[in-house]
Amino acid sequence: MLIFKHLLTPFYPCQLCGVDSQQQHSLCGDCWQQLPWLKNHVQRQERQIQVACHYDYPIDRIIQKFKYEQQLHFQDLLAGSLIALRLPKVQAIVPMPISHERLAQRGYNQALVIGKIVARHLNIPIWQPVSRHDLHAQKGLSRLERMQNIQSQFQIKPQLKLRYRRVLIIDDVVTTGSSINALSLQLEQLGCQKIYAACIASAEH
Repeated sequence: MLIFKHLLTPFYPCQLCGVDSQQQHSLCGDCWQQLPWLKNHVQRQERQIQVACHYDYPIDRIIQKFKYEQQLHFQDLLAGSLIALRLPKVQAIVPMPISHERLAQRGYNQALVIGKIVARHLNIPIWQPVSRHDLHAQKGLSRLERMQNIQSQFQIKPQLKLRYRRVLIIDDVVTTGSSINALSLQLEQLGCQKIYAACIASAEH
């Protein structure tokens, strides 16, 4: 009877090793355990950001494939790394916005794709109150000018009615933290009192 039951159970191979069956967010148990976990906070721009992994192999390559090569089958794995964190209790998820030009090139906002999975898991809505414009050339600018340049990308959408006080920003990789800081400043203007941030990976800055 056990053998017969096993034969009826579909085999979904691990997305990394392809040998063992999926157990955790499309990975087998061993591959899941061997991800370059960090599961800690990093401080960028005087803001605490929860981070799931170091930006090391294989998570770095997975993010690149997901972000630039339209390999969307990695979305459950990447969202699962965030779900593995002790995420704060919030009212809404705010995915890091991308510009219309970047969206047209890529076809999707990777932070929104991941954010939707996390939002379903937490049973809270997605909130997108801020739009993002193309970044002007950074060459030749001082550090302060670069920060001001990034901040100028983010603008509150007009005629906004929905408001939340406790929100969680979701992004894929944090380096300097400038984008998270710029988005947070806009959310503060909207009356957000608690703004948290969580990223899949942290890269050296």
